Amino acid sequence: MKSIAILVAMAFLFSGIIAGVDVNEPKYFDENKNEVTASEEGYDLLIICPQQFYDALIPFQWHKEQYGVKTIIVTLDEIYNSKYFPCQGRDDAEKVKYFIKDAYDNWHIKYVLLAGGRKPGLREEWWVPVRYVYLDDKSNWEARYLSDLYFADIYDSEGKFSSWDTNGNGIYGEWKGSKAEDAPIDLFPDVYVGRWAARNAFEIEIVVSKTMEYETTAYGAEWFKRFVCIAGDTYPEVLNPAWKGYEGEEGTQRAIDWMPGFEAIKLWTSLGTFTGPEDVIEAISQGCGFVFFDGHGSPMSWATHAPNSTEWVDGLTVWQIPKLKNDGMYPVCVVGGCHNSQFNISVFNLLKIYQGFDKWIEYIWKGETAPACWSWWMTKRVDGGSVATLGYSGLGYTKEDKNFTGEASEWLDTHFFWEYGMNGTDVLGEIWGKVITGYLKTYPIDWNSPAGSFTCLDAKTAQEWILLGDPSLKIGGYPS
Repeated sequence: MKSIAILVAMAFLFSGIIAGVDVNEPKYFDENKNEVTASEEGYDLLIICPQQFYDALIPFQWHKEQYGVKTIIVTLDEIYNSKYFPCQGRDDAEKVKYFIKDAYDNWHIKYVLLAGGRKPGLREEWWVPVRYVYLDDKSNWEARYLSDLYFADIYDSEGKFSSWDTNGNGIYGEWKGSKAEDAPIDLFPDVYVGRWAARNAFEIEIVVSKTMEYETTAYGAEWFKRFVCIAGDTYPEVLNPAWKGYEGEEGTQRAIDWMPGFEAIKLWTSLGTFTGPEDVIEAISQGCGFVFFDGHGSPMSWATHAPNSTEWVDGLTVWQIPKLKNDGMYPVCVVGGCHNSQFNISVFNLLKIYQGFDKWIEYIWKGETAPACWSWWMTKRVDGGSVATLGYSGLGYTKEDKNFTGEASEWLDTHFFWEYGMNGTDVLGEIWGKVITGYLKTYPIDWNSPAGSFTCLDAKTAQEWILLGDPSLKIGGYPS
């Protein structure tokens, strides 16, 4: 906590004086207005935020520039008022996507950080726009889900703007009939997109400080070489004889095999090393470079099963995340499970009894009544938690859900570690983008198949994988 407090103080000191500092080209501050000016040389990182979060992001921009990541902060008002490029789009999310396209074409950006989540309140309003996808997986669980991949997929295979609304009816990613109504959708990311789903400027300050601290102190640290894996029997054979083995443990073992040089900390139900939340809290509080949860989730919790048992073994809930005490030793977290990254939930849902008792109860049993979702809570934890978290905004699918016709979420989750440990990619957003690209090449989408088909689930799996963190994050930090 002390280290973060120091960084916060330094950050705001710099934010006050930086207008007079001549840092590496390009010049990015107007000395009179203290605002970002566009560079003819282009940028690496584009940060999009509301005006209310702008000041809290200035120290982060300065930090990135010190490490050669040319960065520009653009407010939504500047986008909507055509400050840099003519504003176009049918709704706010499309206006933001067109701006990203223009920035990609003209500034050659590589990373996009959407700095803002849901605003507090009964009504669902957003600091930074979101896109909902209307793909029917035939689960009857959710009619739509969040997708930040929408903002990353700029061009289709023919070089045209990828609208995700090919029939033009304002319903995006629509797939509910005998074939996809919006088809084909390219899905391949052209830029690497992450989000800080902050609900106020203080949460921005938290993740700015944690990210800056991580990139400046993690390099060469002993704690970074620890890899904590938490898993059990995701699909007990007692429920289906085809579900042989301990799927979560098998998935984490695959990830371990792809991470040479790391000390694997196996919290497995079969080993007796994972019996409940205290085991998880203790392991993470010692510090680690990565943590991988492979099991079942909800917006507010994560858990799995004991071997061949319907007994639940709880991992962490959002109310237990504050018990993590890994100050200054923040892992990148990958969570396999449903809805852990459903960042549209709100504690105000508890007040919506006026929508009817059945709907009110649904908010509760679906786990949609916390101030923030599990993944964002991990990321914004002040003196612990993660530096970034990757997870799913909707129902997560596996090979068991696809009748063993191919993997789904476990392909993405485990290949995250292949991309880092075996392929050497060490920038977070690039791992996210390359893994999605590899997944789509492994399981090409057949848009002529019916809703709920296995290929339909493959599309949803890619669309719902959310990066809550800085896409330009240098994993393992920078050498001093």
